[in-house]
Amino acid sequence: MTNQSILESKEKISELDVQNALGSIEMLGSQVQQIWELSHSLQFTEAQQNPQYIVVAGMGGSVLGTHVIQTLFKEQLRVPLLIVPDYELPSFVNSHTLVIASSYSGTTEETLVAVADAQKKGAQIAGITSGGKLAEFLRANNYPALIFDPTFNPSNSPRMALGYSIFGQIALFARAGFIPFSASDFDAVLKTIAQAHLKFSVSVAQEQNQAKLLAFDLLNRLPVITVAEHLEGIAHVFASQLNENAKTFSEYRVVPELNHHLMEGLQFPDTNQATLLFVTVLSKLYLANNQRRMELTQEVIEQNHLEFRSFTVAGQTPIEQAFELLVFAAYTSFYLAMLNHQNPIPNPWVDWFKAELKK
Repeated sequence: MTNQSILESKEKISELDVQNALGSIEMLGSQVQQIWELSHSLQFTEAQQNPQYIVVAGMGGSVLGTHVIQTLFKEQLRVPLLIVPDYELPSFVNSHTLVIASSYSGTTEETLVAVADAQKKGAQIAGITSGGKLAEFLRANNYPALIFDPTFNPSNSPRMALGYSIFGQIALFARAGFIPFSASDFDAVLKTIAQAHLKFSVSVAQEQNQAKLLAFDLLNRLPVITVAEHLEGIAHVFASQLNENAKTFSEYRVVPELNHHLMEGLQFPDTNQATLLFVTVLSKLYLANNQRRMELTQEVIEQNHLEFRSFTVAGQTPIEQAFELLVFAAYTSFYLAMLNHQNPIPNPWVDWFKAELKK
């Protein structure tokens, strides 16, 4: 079986993708619609809607949405937003702080400890989860919470529930009044997701499918996702999906910050030329200075005898571009998993690590 034939057939894909990660990607729009409708039932007190700080307590895939919000809504967020991927909350957390506990499973040890600490500190509390002890805690204390049934995540993997985790947080923040998000924005997100599926799904042949083409280019390479401004949070998601789904080392870098240090590190080791592959994400919505920086960064990459592949997001608004890139990233990481002959869902090293911690 050739690598190309794997990506052209759902039947052959299913031989590796035994837990149906592809199905979860294809159901992204349904996840978004379900969590949006559920969010309409959220009720917040005046204190919960007017904090001095917002702290999201969560780990890994459960805070991908927060990373996206921090950069996608940077100009609209009216209070500081901090992620705490740990057991302990900052000492400033008090009754004027809203702590949002985010755990897909509802059993994440660090998040449960952190939200209990938030309660002791007298903080305002909200949450998002599919169940577990976190759901019990939120219900018992009558805290506003998005407690969802992951109907449209057939793989049962938290990292494949991007509609629940990423858009779910957007919906929660919108309902609390922290970010502007209208019904027309919601419609635009669904339309963007649908259009992206038409470009990147398995049914689209490799020659016309940028996600498949990029997956082939990334085979046996070290991807460096390179973005600016509102797409930084999605770049974090992209690199994480490559790590966990494709089992591939990846990182992301952000313009203009990378222009102040990374360029000098391209010369060595000599293996950079054979291993590194930059993925530059271009957008007409970047500031003019950053659009020019992206062009010059690509020149620097070439002059160091390295390679890049560019992907231009076509959406008319930042949120459309974010979800377009999100779908592209999901498909690319999935296709690379297939080319690496990997079932995307198992995370054996993460499972081993957690087991060792419990000993």
